[in-house]
Amino acid sequence: MESTLSQKILSGRKLRALSQENLANEIGVSKQMISKYERGLSVPSSNVLIKLAKSLQVNLDYLFTPPAVKFGSVNFRKKSRLPIKRLNSIKEEIKLKLTDYIEIENILQINNIFDPPAKNIKINSSQDVIDIVAEVRIKWKIGFDPVHNIIQLLEDQKIKIIEIEEEENLFDGLAALIDNKYAVIVINKNFPIERKRFTLLHELGHLVLNFPNWIDKKKEEKYCHLFAAEFLFPRSDVVKEFGIKRNSISLQELIEIQKKYGISIQAIYYRLLDAGLISSYQHTQFYKRINNDINFKNEIKAERFPSKEFSNRYEQLIYRAYSEQLISDSKASNLLGININEILDKKMIG
Repeated sequence: MESTLSQKILSGRKLRALSQENLANEIGVSKQMISKYERGLSVPSSNVLIKLAKSLQVNLDYLFTPPAVKFGSVNFRKKSRLPIKRLNSIKEEIKLKLTDYIEIENILQINNIFDPPAKNIKINSSQDVIDIVAEVRIKWKIGFDPVHNIIQLLEDQKIKIIEIEEEENLFDGLAALIDNKYAVIVINKNFPIERKRFTLLHELGHLVLNFPNWIDKKKEEKYCHLFAAEFLFPRSDVVKEFGIKRNSISLQELIEIQKKYGISIQAIYYRLLDAGLISSYQHTQFYKRINNDINFKNEIKAERFPSKEFSNRYEQLIYRAYSEQLISDSKASNLLGININEILDKKMIG
């Protein structure tokens, strides 16, 4: 029979990306015994519990404390480059962070249910995607100017943003709507700023675009790419910034647009092609030069958007609950993952 202990052992093992055999070897028991612990068929001795906590890198209290918030499974689109153990580890990391995030919002009585805009509109064409971008901007009251902090915008709309450390070539981003109410986007913390912004909006597309069953995954990804590109650099702005038809475009023009809109130069060039301002031949020659000229490639890849994408909402909510004496010193310490002395040093006066 499963218990809090058995669930926490299973969760902790997946978080560390360990097999049952790996964990068994670390604490000196059999693989079969780990299986029994995880199914609630056996309870570890006090000595084994200490070893388990050390191996799973948690404290003993964690193993016996039921989660404050319970929700269903975290299901993501499978990334082919991501090993299954790492994917499961990411899922457990998200569960832990999301549980704490939702708990602190519940303590502060903050509404955390995501309500997707334009949820009743089915996507059947590229124009549908463009229309929905406009509708989202209107519903979220952000106008049509460049958006300077995508993470802040999404968190204001009740979407949890979780950043994880991963190799750039293995992980882009993931999105999920858990229990049909908690929205979460996970992105790679190591991305350049422009790529991070594009990925956030691509994943937002997966949350807000309502695809009919006949659309395959490849087309779904294409439409989410269009959603992100249109959100960052609308087609109307492409024409406004570059004109109707161009035979040549200077690198400095592209750099200035990159700095203004927070979109990569590669994505800008694709927008030019999509809007019909350049030819397929020009687009192909651009990428040939990137592949053959390392200095040009480095210029193109450089980060230039001045506003850094970051999130401090979770920490802000914890300090708010702490200053209002809704949580204790130790609770704030655990939620923030810092030493309790650091919490005491920041104690509010008056």
